[in-house]
Amino acid sequence: MTKANSSEVAAGRMYGVGGSKGGVGKSMATFALLDYLVERGDKVLLVDCDTSNPDAWKTYRDIVPTELANLDEVDGWIHLVNVCEAHRGSAVVVNTAARNNVAVKRFGQTLSGSLDELGLKLVALWIINRQRDSLDLLKEFMEGLPAAEVHVVRNAYFGEEARFELYNTSSLREVVESRGGKSITLPDLADRVADDLYTKRLPIGTAAKTLPIGNRAELGRWRGEALKVLAEVVA
Repeated sequence: MTKANSSEVAAGRMYGVGGSKGGVGKSMATFALLDYLVERGDKVLLVDCDTSNPDAWKTYRDIVPTELANLDEVDGWIHLVNVCEAHRGSAVVVNTAARNNVAVKRFGQTLSGSLDELGLKLVALWIINRQRDSLDLLKEFMEGLPAAEVHVVRNAYFGEEARFELYNTSSLREVVESRGGKSITLPDLADRVADDLYTKRLPIGTAAKTLPIGNRAELGRWRGEALKVLAEVVA
């Protein structure tokens, strides 16, 4: 697939990075996804819905067009749809906030009812740890936005793939994969390098050029593995 053709495919996608709880690694997964799309040469729009602590917005606002949207309120869903219209031809990355799914159930139709007109397909990357609540929240999310193509991302920060036994052996995994979704594992990044990205607000591409050599080597290892994993679910 040529770069031009891959961009045409990606432009028809809205990637929602979710998990609906704090601390599962949504921001790091968003960074990895943005890095993947930017490095591939796609036009990208970032919408950060964590309006109280918008790490992704602060880190990538000088790299790609960025917007903030509070999806706890109907106005935020309307704004999301409108900015997608204003950025037609871009792959849309939505970094969701650590919330429950009440607003998804109440207002999700505002987005779902606009996807066809926008020419977008909603693809959800649902980040999980090894606890049950992230699975319960995923089930709620799938009920609230049934049109979404859902992929589950095990965050290896919480352990190797085999340790996600609760998800690996669950009926929910069977449902996700029966609908065409995939179960993937995002590699773990050394804490000192992850801290560099967060505390210094460094996009991955910038960090890969400016961090000390050892940190860059670790970031390069993680980046290569992350890009391979994301290639399984990003059109």
